[in-house]
Amino acid sequence: MGEIPISKLLNHYKRIEIQQAILDNAQGKEVAIKYGDKGFGKRPDTLRYPNDILSAVQEGATSFHISEEYWGTLGQLGTNLSRRELDALRTGWDLVLDIDCDHFAYSQIAADLLCKALLHHGAQGISVKFSGNHGFHIGVPFKAFPPQLGNKYTKDLFPEAPRRIAVYLKCFIQEALAVELLRFEDINAIMKRTGLAYDALVQNNTFNPYQVLTIDTVLLASRHLYRSVYSFNEKSGLISIPLEPTSIRSFSHEDALPSNVNVTFIRFLDDATCVAGEARQLLVQAYDYKPVGEKPREDELKEFAALDQAIPEPFFPPCIKLIFGGMDDGKKRALFILVNFLVSCGWSYDMIQARLQDWNAKNKEHLRDTILLGHIKYHKAQQKKVLPPNCQNMMYYNDLGVCQPDSLCAKIKNPVSYAIRKTRLLKQEEPRKKKAPHQDTK
Repeated sequence: MGEIPISKLLNHYKRIEIQQAILDNAQGKEVAIKYGDKGFGKRPDTLRYPNDILSAVQEGATSFHISEEYWGTLGQLGTNLSRRELDALRTGWDLVLDIDCDHFAYSQIAADLLCKALLHHGAQGISVKFSGNHGFHIGVPFKAFPPQLGNKYTKDLFPEAPRRIAVYLKCFIQEALAVELLRFEDINAIMKRTGLAYDALVQNNTFNPYQVLTIDTVLLASRHLYRSVYSFNEKSGLISIPLEPTSIRSFSHEDALPSNVNVTFIRFLDDATCVAGEARQLLVQAYDYKPVGEKPREDELKEFAALDQAIPEPFFPPCIKLIFGGMDDGKKRALFILVNFLVSCGWSYDMIQARLQDWNAKNKEHLRDTILLGHIKYHKAQQKKVLPPNCQNMMYYNDLGVCQPDSLCAKIKNPVSYAIRKTRLLKQEEPRKKKAPHQDTK
């Protein structure tokens, strides 16, 4: 699309409800105003009053962009600030996942699956916004995350935490995304639509959905901006509007035509829709996730190499035995621990499923089968061993109230190490027991 006529810009931005929605979206955040082909105005900028928006448009503004981070003193922001200085000024950050693809139907499928993945991980207060062109922005308010992760303040985990979450979720939905895209149209249709060759789309006999769409992980950076709600997209002439997560697949570009846009009760990044700390599991699992290709630690390799059969339950550490007794709270974190632990201890997935269904029956409130079986299926698809969190990880064993160490616990740093060492000790004791009846007792 060419340059947006000033009359169309004014007709849209002069609406009081549009001004108020943009202003609400910008509270506590840095704002950058784009002036068409001339680029962005000064940074940092702010919006204090609804009329600031109309005044900017009268001076040539075409769209408004907002930081993912919240800042205590916006006037102190600058390009020459160190990481420590930025951390001191930052009061929080919202998670904004950016899905982009030249083929809008693919973006819809990916956005829908990402919302479902977030819900699966406990993030209920998610929000969605059409980007204004090919994709969607999916948001989780800062309030949904715990104030601390271990001994670090969550507000200081930017951009590292959003990047880790994005990488983790990409992997989490990859298999389902591939299935859904191929259900939407076969590989020949995808080749025709994208112009990509078969070998580029299919690797090791597996379709890679990330050859045709992107979930942004690189552009998550300090002072990174996203397009504000109800702001024009200069390329398409459409409006970036918020929508219900459940309406992603039915959304049409016509809904974002300026003449069709109405401000509704739907808000983007509204922390009133979430419970404080509800996305804790998401943050913890993102930090525990190891991307494919990352080499395990030297001590992990040694212990796995020494393991040639499934370790029986009597050799499990106290924390695992206590979890198996049933949980009142923290069942999803416990599930994460148990699957990684049992796989690392040589258990087959059939054995794991049967044991975890028995465990789930002991829980005060049972996990839904879709959660339990889905997690096992996801882990199996990764085809690799990953240790459960180390004992010193306060977000797990201590937090769940199952850390009741015995004398061996002091010598190990991971529950799997406990099980392996106890098994070795037994093997060392067996020859002595066999010799005992033949010893001279005189």
